[in-house]
This record gives sequence, C-alpha cells and structure tokens, in this order.
Amino acid sequence: MNIVELLLDEENDVNGVDAVSIVENAAIESNFLALANQEIKLAKVDEEKRILMGAALIPNKPIFRKQGEEMFYVYFSKETVRRASELFFMNGNQNNATLEHQMSINDLTVVESWIVEGEQDKSRMYDLKVPVGTWMISMKVENDEVWNDYVKSGKVKGFSIEGYFADKAKVKQSNDLSDIQALEKIEEEEAQFMLNNIKALIKKDGRTKSGKKIELETFNDYPEAVSNNAKRGIELNEKVKNRCSTAIGKIRATQLRDNKNISLETIKRMYSYLSRAGEYYDENDNEACGTISYLLWGGKAGLRWSESKLKELGEL
Repeated sequence: MNIVELLLDEENDVNGVDAVSIVENAAIESNFLALANQEIKLAKVDEEKRILMGAALIPNKPIFRKQGEEMFYVYFSKETVRRASELFFMNGNQNNATLEHQMSINDLTVVESWIVEGEQDKSRMYDLKVPVGTWMISMKVENDEVWNDYVKSGKVKGFSIEGYFADKAKVKQSNDLSDIQALEKIEEEEAQFMLNNIKALIKKDGRTKSGKKIELETFNDYPEAVSNNAKRGIELNEKVKNRCSTAIGKIRATQLRDNKNISLETIKRMYSYLSRAGEYYDENDNEACGTISYLLWGGKAGLRWSESKLKELGEL
C-alpha cells in the first residue's frame, strides 16, 4: 500500500489547517485530556475551566485514507507539523471548530499551542505520551451543549484537523514543470543570442558570399570535471525519460561529455546560462530538472572554467 507524504504548498493560496474538529475517533489515534479544575489540581473554584488538551498532529504517523477504490496511508513530517501550527495562528483560525467534521460549532477556541520538544514537556504532566515534534493544543470550551453532551459524556475523545495539504510527489512534479519552463526560456535566449551573433558575423565578412569558410577559434581545455558533470547530467536525464533538457541542452552536454572543441561564443553562453540557472540547482535532488539541466551545461566546474577562460581571453 502506498505511503504518501503530505506537505504545505505555500505557493497555493489555500493551504494549512482551517479548523480543529472534536471527534470520537481521531485519525492520529491520540485522545485529548479533558481538563477541569479538579483534574489539574488547582485551588478550588466554583466552575470548571472546560479546557481540552491533546495532540492536533503527530509527525511521521501513518494515517489510513481511502479515495474511491484507492487505499493508502499519509503522514506529515516534523517540519510540516511545525509550519502547520504556525500558519494556523497566523491565519487567525483559532476560533474555527467543528463537531465530527460535520457541523461548525461556536464558543470553542484554541487558547494554547506548542510543539513537543523533549521528555520534560508539559504533556507528560497529564500522561499524554506523544512523540517529540507533536503539535499539542489546548481548547477552551464555552459551549454548554458541547461540554455536557459530548465531552463529559465521552462521545468525543480527540482532535482531528481540517485543512488543505498537498501530495509531495505532485507538488514536486509541478515545481519541476515550472523549473523546466524557466530553464527552457533561458536556453531559448542563449540559442537566439548565438544565432544573432552568427548572422552578424556572416553579414560582416563578405567572403562568405564567394564560398570561403569562416574560421572560428575553438577550445577544449576545460577540466575533466566539466565532462564528468555533463556525463552525469545525461545519465540522470535518461532516468527521468529525458524530460529535463531542450535540444540545445542535449547538444551542449554531448559536446562537453566528449571533450569536443567549443567556440568563444559557446563559452560565453555557457557562462551566462550557468550564472542564471544556478538558482534551480539542488545537489541533494538528482531528479530535479534544475539539477539535471545545470549538470548538462557543465555544472559548477563549468561555471568556474568558463568564467576563468573569459577572463583569460579578456572577455570579462
């Protein structure tokens, strides 16, 4: 059965936890503790405090889900749990509450929120054994019906969040598409620049009209690391079914891998491309198109060499 990581897609206007529901069976299987004055052993007063304490989200805990015929598990990382707790308050959702995810209820407010950091956590005082990284909340219940008919009767036993999270794989795929489009735009600009320079050169040198060949100085003294980066880029691109490069990128990678001579204009384009495309490179993600495309053009070694070569030739 598939296990899917859910995360916050903060590029999307709709994300995070909108409300907290009090339910009989919480998906995270962690009951809350109904706190009244007597239970927390404070000085005697006349009225109950009516506070519920419990886990809102537990990190790395598989939660069963079913959509149509598809069955799978989802989970949240510690980072996502923490960020969700922050956004919940930043978006002013602490007064949003529902009963069994079915109807909104008034006069329930989240009054306390924290992330469990260690064994000395406040939750341990109430025998709530939850993992480090858990998002804990305390909720004030001023709704008499909810307190008397659902909390005191034991009909509800835990918290369950309501909100919008994204499938990590789908977010990654979407981000990759954006990266591809941005990288393709850069490569198109590079190709157009090269074409304009060739046209200008042909126009300037009238010898081409008589069939004489224009000789361009070329170079292949780039280090082995440049060729190795291009080779690795080609291999990684093949693993993702060649979706991470344009025709220009493939040509450049093949030249560099095979240690072919490249012209001064190509070196300029190489330096320009790598200078701008570096923001899409992530050395820890070998499937990201930003990483693969960057390697196809020689990677960091290619950037260093092209910059050095242009300075040597007085072009920078």
